[in-house]
Amino acid sequence: MTLSIPPTNLSYPTIAKTANNWQGLIETYRSYLPVSEATPVISLLEGNTPLIPLVAIANRLGRGVKVYAKYDGLNPTGSFKDRGMTMAISKAKEEGAKAVICASTGNTSAAAAAYARRAGMKAFVIIPDGYVALGKLAQALLYGAEVIAIDGNFDDALNIVREMAERYPVTLVNSVNPYRLQGQKTAAFEVVDVLGNAPDWLCIPVGNAGNISAYWMGFCEYRTSGKCSSLPKMMGFQAAGSAPFVSGTKVDNPETLATAIRIGNPANWSKAIAVKEASGGEFNSVTDEEILAAYRILASEEGIFCEPASAASVAGLLKVKNRVPNDATVVCVLTGNGLKDPSSAVEHSFNELKQGIPNDLAKVAEVMGF
Repeated sequence: MTLSIPPTNLSYPTIAKTANNWQGLIETYRSYLPVSEATPVISLLEGNTPLIPLVAIANRLGRGVKVYAKYDGLNPTGSFKDRGMTMAISKAKEEGAKAVICASTGNTSAAAAAYARRAGMKAFVIIPDGYVALGKLAQALLYGAEVIAIDGNFDDALNIVREMAERYPVTLVNSVNPYRLQGQKTAAFEVVDVLGNAPDWLCIPVGNAGNISAYWMGFCEYRTSGKCSSLPKMMGFQAAGSAPFVSGTKVDNPETLATAIRIGNPANWSKAIAVKEASGGEFNSVTDEEILAAYRILASEEGIFCEPASAASVAGLLKVKNRVPNDATVVCVLTGNGLKDPSSAVEHSFNELKQGIPNDLAKVAEVMGF
């Protein structure tokens, strides 16, 4: 098999920086990551995403509870996957890879395509046909990935790419790639860097269970190094129609509108169970209706537009709110940007689009209620 790789020039004289001198995750947390001077850093200045106070959500809990959103939808390709991909692609480049492959419900495909193309590598993406949000599919295509839709679900796609990576010269960059979790653990570092310690609870959507495992790894490493003195209770939330950790068994035909967590047989099963047990945490399920309610609250009351799967963390928190300790600090992870799935926003908004209004000031004012 011969791969056609586009020409690229990675001989940059300096590392790009933002206005506040942020240099991306690898440079910022180099001492905590498995990189060396020989590692080519492939970065889009990912990370450094905001920890936003959720006032409306905190008011619903009361009792002095403080709630924050770790909004990773503000990463370069719009999701937390960029954290893992900067590491996975950098290490693949270091090892001489010419192409990468992943299975995806959408966010992984966008991140893999963007970082691979920046590295001058070819990206192959296997997706479940009809179950990838439009914004994510558009990204993967425009970034130049070879996108192949199969008649099956994410778990079927993951089985295919695992075998492909064993048989052909392509590097697998799903979360079973250990470098992915190394990159994703940096989100926990950022949370502690802002709060000064770990939160009491971390609420997080769970699909393939890589992110909950990565966060726990990050908190543990920061405590070992003296950066924080405590560890959070890890609260994982799954969509009710796709909740293998809650049922204790894989789900053959997972169903949920939150396509990013529509996964019935998580690849990081054993890691996630270990996290739950070590942290004294839990896995719980939330219905699609509860996810959508949290999705609307975040947008209309907090001004944060996330994709539906992200809202599972807030939906879960609201579902178990009476069990949150008084005066606790809670962080809800919002994994992806709302623009990833514009169709869901339009379909599930309670706001009416007022159309057919005459081009007349008085008529417009009348519609506005004046």
